Amino acid sequence: MNKPSKLDQQLCFEVYKASSNFTKMYTRVLEPFNLTFTQYLVLLVLWEKDDLLMKDIGERLGLGTGTLNPIISRMIEHGRLIKRQSPEDKRASIISLTEPAKSEQQPIEQAIVEKLIDCNFMDISALTLMKNLKELNKFFGEMDL
Repeated sequence: MNKPSKLDQQLCFEVYKASSNFTKMYTRVLEPFNLTFTQYLVLLVLWEKDDLLMKDIGERLGLGTGTLNPIISRMIEHGRLIKRQSPEDKRASIISLTEPAKSEQQPIEQAIVEKLIDCNFMDISALTLMKNLKELNKFFGEMDL
């Protein structure tokens, strides 16, 4: 019997692999919609609350402006988002969904749910995993990293 390697004994490595695999799965599901995983995350934020400052979207996703700007620009080019100057702060941009982006919400969410059901990942262990990951992320958020 082989002894597990040091790498295989690391929680961080398992979290990394799980994150990578989730990204790959979502990438396949989102491909027919011509969306990247990160673009999908931007849509999730805006489907919840539209007309947000770009900095608020970045804070919600944990992305800096330098990372978020090209993502938003591509989504504007594809007709999913509109960017306008904030009336309160001329340096800030308000990001809004277009009607096509709003109408895509249901089909995109349905495709993801179908994939999760296909993977048999909609059971109690998924809910437990989500709860544990939220607790872990809260712990890290309270630390001075």
